[in-house]
Amino acid sequence: MAARVNREFLRLLAVLLLTCAAGWFFKSHCMAGGWTDLEQYTTGCYSDAVPFWGGRGVAAGEAPYFQARMEYPVLTGALIWAEGGAARLVFGGSAGAIHFLGFVTLANTALAALLLYLFWCEGLDRRRLWAWAAAPPLILYVGHNWDMLAVGFAAGAMLLARRGALARAAAVAGLGVAAKLFPILLLPLLGLQALFGGTRSGWGARLLRASALAAAAVGAWALVNLPVALAAPENWSEFYRFSGARSGTAASAWEIFTAFGWWRTTIPERNLLAAMIFLTGASAIVALGWRRHRERLWVLFPPVLAWFMLTNKVYSPQFDLWLYPLLLLTAPRLWPVALFLVGGIWAYFAEFWWFAGIEGAALAASHADIALAALLRGGAMLWLIADALRLPPPQWLSFPRQRLQSAQTAERVDVTAPA
Repeated sequence: MAARVNREFLRLLAVLLLTCAAGWFFKSHCMAGGWTDLEQYTTGCYSDAVPFWGGRGVAAGEAPYFQARMEYPVLTGALIWAEGGAARLVFGGSAGAIHFLGFVTLANTALAALLLYLFWCEGLDRRRLWAWAAAPPLILYVGHNWDMLAVGFAAGAMLLARRGALARAAAVAGLGVAAKLFPILLLPLLGLQALFGGTRSGWGARLLRASALAAAAVGAWALVNLPVALAAPENWSEFYRFSGARSGTAASAWEIFTAFGWWRTTIPERNLLAAMIFLTGASAIVALGWRRHRERLWVLFPPVLAWFMLTNKVYSPQFDLWLYPLLLLTAPRLWPVALFLVGGIWAYFAEFWWFAGIEGAALAASHADIALAALLRGGAMLWLIADALRLPPPQWLSFPRQRLQSAQTAERVDVTAPA
């Protein structure tokens, strides 16, 4: 039985590696002669690795923040620097953007495999494991950029919270914020759980636990940020300035409203209104989900994140990768997750074909195409938010944490855990 369990995991891993290999071919097929005839848009093979190789000092080996600009947080900048160094080390003077893309894909594949292993060890049911191993977002984004690092931290923090290790979950989420900002949305839920999550201890003990969570999160974030912030404050802060100053992306609700003349806003107005709408909706999600999820408030992180993505002024295509593995952990049912995937794939190509049209390519999409795709995806996300509030979470969350160390445990998880 143990051998059968191991074979099952190896099959999952093999499929995940094939999925990531498909992602590599999807991004690299247009690299042989360099991007020509706007094929990076018309075929969807665009990757941030290409402009970063020459435009952020990666090819020259410049240290991010200290020698080169970097519009990512510190841990992501460090990963970019390491991948560029690996490309130059292996390929020497002949290293180019395609080699850098290869190491970006390898690193993201390793992170995806690590998540698969963690999901397996935690007893995630079989259909959801296969849904991650064959995930369409991995094909689209395993070579797209570096958001997989923050996704790994976010999912890891949720799994630690499931074990009741709230301080460690807060520290891992803090590291996630040092890679990308969105894991910060998990921290208030962990704090509320420490204060109110089914505990009968006095307020002094509750406040002490919440303070320990805050210290763990801030300490982990500061450990990697403060040295860079003190040594290179201008370049370190570029990510935060860039996030505040940018207008939006074509598939965000704000840009869609503007494109059709429904609601025009300045960037400061958009920043303020988006924050207000998000905070109002997130508060409602927590309030409505309180009774059902009080003892595991971290389950509300995916719906809160989905609401953030819907209300934010920026919805880049790879944001779908933020949400998808978290939905596999917590979504009560998989049909709206599948609809989310369909809308996300449609939005991906609609947005890049819109870029192609702007540049004069024959294959082009319109704002209406983007709006329809965003409407489908957004409808699925609202459905997922509603499901999270009105339905019980998937049954695997109610099981004791499984390590799959015995044949009986493996059989119980594989046979009885529904999707």
